[in-house]
Amino acid sequence: MSNMQNLYLLVPLAPLLGAILAGLLGHVLGRAWTHRITIFMVFVSFVASVLIFQDVMAGNTFNGTVYTWLTTTDARLEVGFMIDRLTVLMMLVVTFVSLMVHIFTIGYMKDDAGYQRFFSYIALFTFSMLMLVMSNNFLQLFFAWEAVGLVSYLLIGFWYTRPTAIYANLKAFLVNRVGDFGFLLGIGLVFMVFGTLDYQTVFNDAASHAKDMAPIAGVSWNLMSAICILLFIGAMGKSAQFPLHVWLPDSMEGPTPISALIHAATMVTAGIFMVARMSPMFELSETALSFVMVIGAITALFMGFLGIIQTDIKRVIAYSTLSQLGYMTVALGASAYSVAIFHLMTHAFFKALLFLAAGSVIIAMHHVQDIRQMGGLRKYMPITWITFLIGSLALIGTPFLSGFYSKESIIEAVYLSQLPGASFAYFAVVAGVFVTAFYSFRLYFLVFHGAERFGKKHSQHDHHQGLAPGEKPHETSWVVTLPLILLAIPSVGIGALAFDQLLHLGYFGDSIYVAEVHQLQVLAKTLQHEIIEHPMSMALHAFGTLPFWLAVAGVLTAWLFYMKRPDIPEMLKHRFDFLYTVLDNKYYFDRFNDWFFAGGTRGLSSFLWKFGDIKLIDGVMVNGTARLVGAFSGVMRNIQTGYIYHYAFFMIIGVFVLLTIRHWFE
Repeated sequence: MSNMQNLYLLVPLAPLLGAILAGLLGHVLGRAWTHRITIFMVFVSFVASVLIFQDVMAGNTFNGTVYTWLTTTDARLEVGFMIDRLTVLMMLVVTFVSLMVHIFTIGYMKDDAGYQRFFSYIALFTFSMLMLVMSNNFLQLFFAWEAVGLVSYLLIGFWYTRPTAIYANLKAFLVNRVGDFGFLLGIGLVFMVFGTLDYQTVFNDAASHAKDMAPIAGVSWNLMSAICILLFIGAMGKSAQFPLHVWLPDSMEGPTPISALIHAATMVTAGIFMVARMSPMFELSETALSFVMVIGAITALFMGFLGIIQTDIKRVIAYSTLSQLGYMTVALGASAYSVAIFHLMTHAFFKALLFLAAGSVIIAMHHVQDIRQMGGLRKYMPITWITFLIGSLALIGTPFLSGFYSKESIIEAVYLSQLPGASFAYFAVVAGVFVTAFYSFRLYFLVFHGAERFGKKHSQHDHHQGLAPGEKPHETSWVVTLPLILLAIPSVGIGALAFDQLLHLGYFGDSIYVAEVHQLQVLAKTLQHEIIEHPMSMALHAFGTLPFWLAVAGVLTAWLFYMKRPDIPEMLKHRFDFLYTVLDNKYYFDRFNDWFFAGGTRGLSSFLWKFGDIKLIDGVMVNGTARLVGAFSGVMRNIQTGYIYHYAFFMIIGVFVLLTIRHWFE
């Protein structure tokens, strides 16, 4: 067992060592050795994860302490690992996608002055995420949670000379602090009630506290509902759920490799993973599950609408991430935890593929990101074209591709749910199918088909000049195209491969840490009896279902609007100008936040400065004290004349007053 424990330690510590070497010695190592060392370390982490996965599938799990950080009379605060089926699945996804991103970065960042710094950051990001998914207690979870937030701040603002990047990373940091405040309160409540931060102990005792009222002054809330909703507020920040979603589209200011890492395998999936891990607690609160489902449904549908009008290639994909995170959250609310993790896994591959393919396009276009200046790239960039098409087809849930199995299962799970809000959630996820297909293929057609629109005048917002007139885009080096090919393979096949394990056989069924509950069993039976016992049958059955035809309708509508009749979108834009303005302003969330929260904070600060600092402290306490002393001194100065008869007169008057007062009180 000690050998396996050493292997567990190797998984997060290898990327950490790579990050330290790249960060502290990058200038000595040079560019080539920096990327060789960090990529090798992440590869070691991936191989170790594969070996641990095989060990866990053979029936060996681990839950124990690696290091005791602090011991008090009441509690022990430890660093420990919980290695079970949920953990190893996340470890494989994180290390594989991170490895692909590391390789891609060689090509994408080759001309950047901060090359070594970037490799240090992404290796550190990988370490932070691995510590998060491997943790066996809330303390380690929180530290890793904050480390992921910190490194995302550094990466989003990587190009720190750009004002937009500085604004974006500050926004991400502040919005995540809002979610983390709720998360910390939830962890505090767990510690207050259970007296420990160890997962297993808390989960084992959770049922005995299911009917308790939360020990919060002035409110009468169910304990489990309060804990779960507070923990989920943390997930809303990290996984960008409404209304804490506003940071994620702006995070596109970071370099494209980090967009892939944040959006596919690490930061945004942390919230989904955390809720799945906490499922034994969430199962005890129908209120919390309803809340989770409704928030997810709002995010899935309304964030998808925003993707329809974006013109930046990365922002369209960013809004699709928001929408897909909404789907995962809806599945969590429907108690279909394994389905949510299934979609998390498939989404990680095809979303990383889409972002890296977008990065390949951006390199070829000399860092122009406006899709209105692209078009017809299919013949110049065949590998990027086919991989981007595979990613888009997986995203919209095309039968036989990976995204189909997980997305279809989510829709089924919501349909079977009896929770309050389930009918709205079902409408949202079904309508979202059309919206997703429409904006995904709008992007695909505008970039890879139609007339060539590059090599012309570019907008003033572009940071680079783009292609010169007459210059043609082309595929770049193998370090860019190899990760695309390697990510396209699981984007096609992983859904069918994992289908039996994650849906029928109950991948998490033998684990006490992920509740396998009634709704999920019903879902598995429905999928087995009505649809299928095989992934091929499920895919064939889908051709007769509503979601499939909605996806087809979305693709055909995008083709009609942007290939055949580009006048229609323009006409609709003018006809529904008000609606377009609302979408263009992102439902005015940013404006409201700037006015209410930022403006309100500035207004309060201004009031405290003018009243508290200038009037109260300076005016009354400092200057007022000086004036009072001056006035008293002025009076005393007039009394001190130096004449003896004046002093005798005051003494006589004083004696007279004292005698009078004494006479009154006798």
